[in-house]
This record gives sequence, structure tokens and C-alpha cells, in this order.
Amino acid sequence: MIDKKLRAIAFVLPQFHPIPENDAWWGKGFTEWTNVTKAQALYEGHYQPQLPTDLGFYDLRLPEARQAQAAIAKDYGIYGFCYYHYWFNGKRLLQAPIDGMLKQKDLNMPFMLCWANENWTRRWDGKDEDVLMQQDYGIDDDEAHMRWLCEHVFSDDRYITVDDKPVFMIYRHNLFPDIVKTVTIWQEIAIKEFGFKGLYLCFAESFGAQTDPRQIQFDAAVEFSPHKVIKHKLLQQQPKMWTRIVQKNKASLDLRDFKKGVDELIHRSLPDYKLYRCVTPAWDNTARKGKAAVIAVGSSPELYESWLRSLVKAFNPFSSEENFIFINAMNEWAEGNHLEPCIKYGTQYLEATKNALTT
Repeated sequence: MIDKKLRAIAFVLPQFHPIPENDAWWGKGFTEWTNVTKAQALYEGHYQPQLPTDLGFYDLRLPEARQAQAAIAKDYGIYGFCYYHYWFNGKRLLQAPIDGMLKQKDLNMPFMLCWANENWTRRWDGKDEDVLMQQDYGIDDDEAHMRWLCEHVFSDDRYITVDDKPVFMIYRHNLFPDIVKTVTIWQEIAIKEFGFKGLYLCFAESFGAQTDPRQIQFDAAVEFSPHKVIKHKLLQQQPKMWTRIVQKNKASLDLRDFKKGVDELIHRSLPDYKLYRCVTPAWDNTARKGKAAVIAVGSSPELYESWLRSLVKAFNPFSSEENFIFINAMNEWAEGNHLEPCIKYGTQYLEATKNALTT
């Protein structure tokens, strides 16, 4: 009988430290906190700015900050982190937290990577067509990337595995010109050159991408709940009230029904392939997009706990190690999507996580 015990994995954004590229693109000293602290409430009862309490305005280059982040996560039942990984044809961005963590051997926190394999654009301020860093694909880069991962990351004792295979996630598998060819190259390098039993590959169901992972030689899909929970426009249900809010603020707010999105996900018909479920604390990207923000109305620690509890209760692990449930995210502060303690909710979202995972 398969052990029901689950491994809760929280996504972690590393953009909480300055880098030269962000200095050039957004201004000297830019980090995720830059936009977070500038956010303003756009209507009565709108929770902005969302500011940290227990962990403060941390810099993830610092070992103490990484230790504190991991400690609070573990205290509330989170098994490990899934760090976003940025690789552009050999050039890495936002790598300091991961590199520092790899050297910080006393940081007892299991981890995996999710390659955010898309162009780096000015999407955050509404200019998707302005490409800041191009993502190109090719056999040489496939080989170089996997060799780097195997040598420097997958070999770490803390790296999360399934049947001794490193778990590696792709954010947008459908951007590859030939993903099956890429996977074949990756598996061959991992097995023949580095002695791994293979790779355990997952992809995120981002931007509505739903594919049977077996068709492209992946092991599993991961529900990308932020994209799924904001599907339903609130404006259609309460047009007068929200139209007044938009007009008053001269804004183009895109208001979504969080409760309806959660309910749809709880009752989602599951596919016959391996799909790991995912929950999202809340959603409000006012810090990034200002008056053009997408705001999911109706989120709360209680609703989040109920959602996570329902997924935990329903999930039967695919094997003793294929037992993941994902939380998106630990620290997406500029998207109003974080477990970390804040001025309004304190540790309530963390407490809800622990309650749902342990009862």
C-alpha cells in the first residue's frame, strides 16, 4: 500500500536581490521589493501595499535570509522549495540565491528547479513585445544546459528525486521546437555521462497548456494554479459596483472571481495521466501593473485552507515518492501571492497550510 504522506513543495521566486540586468532595465537597485513598496490601494478594502513582517525586506543573497525563509517554511509543514531557474543560452539570471544555497550545506531544505524558459520581456509593465533577453533553443544549448545542471545542481544531496531521478520542471514545454528531441538528449547525458538513473521530468500547465506528459516523454504534469484560478471575470457578475470602481480610479482593472476559480479547480475532472495538484494563496498584481492589475477578489486564508485540504484528502500518490502537492507561491509578493507573513494576515496562510497538511 502506498504511503499517503505528501511532500508539499512551494515555488520560490529568487528576484529579491539586485542584478546588473535589472539595474539597466528597471533602475539601479531594483528588486521585487521595489514594486511591492510602491503599490497603492485602488478601492475601499483593497489590500495594498502588501508588506512583509516576520522575514522583513530580505535579500536572498544572504545566507541568513535563505535560512530564515527555509526555517519558517519547514515550521509550517512545507517539505521543500521549487526555485525558478533562468537560463538563456548559457547565461543565467537571478542565480545568486541558488548558487549561495548550493554552497550553504547546512541549509537543510530539499529543493528542485523549474526552468522559466521564456523570453524575458517587459510584461510586468504591460510591454510583452519588448524583449529584454531572448530565449533560443538548439542541440548545443540542450547539451550544455543539462551538463551544467547535472554537474552543479542535480548532484547536490538535497536535490529532490523520484526513484533516484532528479525532478526537473519546465515552465513552458510548448515553446521548444522539438521537445521530444530535447528530452532524449537530456536523458542520455544524465544517464551515460553522469550516472543518474534518468531524469523525472514535469511540466507546468501554464497558459492553459494541457498535454498528456507521456506523449512527449515526460513523467507528469503540474497544475499551475495561478493561471487557472483567475479564469472567471467578476465584472460580469457585479457590473455596476466594479464599473464605478474602475471609472473612479481611471483604471483598467481586470477583476476576477477567486472563489469561483477555486471551486472549479476543486471539482476538476482529473486526467488518466500523472497530474500533481497545486494551490494558490491569493492573486493581486497591482504592485507590477498598477491600475491595469489583475485582482482575484474573494481570497482568504480560510478558503485557501479548505482548497488545500480538499486536494490533500483526494490525492492518492502515484508511488511512495510520487507524492507531491505544490503551492504557488512562497514569495510572489508583487503578485499578491505569498505564504510568507504580511501586515494583514501575519502567519495565517502558513498556519492554514500546516492545518490542511496535517489534519
